[in-house]
Amino acid sequence: MSFKHTFAAAFILFLGICGAISSARAEPFKIVGFGDSLMAGFGLGPDQGFTDKLAAALRAKGLDVTVANAGVSGDTSSGGMARLDWSVPDGTQLVILELGANDMLRGVSADIVRKNLDEMLAKLKQRKIAVLLAGMRAAPNLGPDYQNAFDAIFPDLARKYDAALYPFFLDGVAGQPALQLEDGMHPNAHGVDQMVERILPTVEKAIASVQGGS
Repeated sequence: MSFKHTFAAAFILFLGICGAISSARAEPFKIVGFGDSLMAGFGLGPDQGFTDKLAAALRAKGLDVTVANAGVSGDTSSGGMARLDWSVPDGTQLVILELGANDMLRGVSADIVRKNLDEMLAKLKQRKIAVLLAGMRAAPNLGPDYQNAFDAIFPDLARKYDAALYPFFLDGVAGQPALQLEDGMHPNAHGVDQMVERILPTVEKAIASVQGGS
């Protein structure tokens, strides 16, 4: 009888472990889109923003994901630094970090932008959260010195922290009026489609890297 009880207890424990593993596997991959109005979906309707369309595109590829929208219109790298801890919850597996455009438009020193993004990447690394750094480019009218200093921030930090890099978040949309709102800065719904289509392979690769290392 003792053997039977021991076997039964072991079998129940085995089933419990299997159930826990199955439950863990059933959890969706958690992504947070952390940025400014470009991430928040400024001027767009429900389900038209970047995070919603990215989630739909990833699911269409067969990936079980959630993509939380932690974008705040008007946010700068300093504002992002101040809210990072509470905007990115525990359990997040990948952050798409998109900040710097508003700093650039206000002429904030590239050194300050670099410092803030560096600190955010360091904090996320400490929390063992992978980052896909979505780069921005400076407007030419700010002059070559500022442009060179600003544009170098994103590839430099991606190398420093071994983070995935998407060089220009507005690739394919910047300078294309048909893909922008009337303000000439923010993408319209078609522009978001273009952004998602272009960044999708990089996001898929980042997800695979996280899952392969876990």
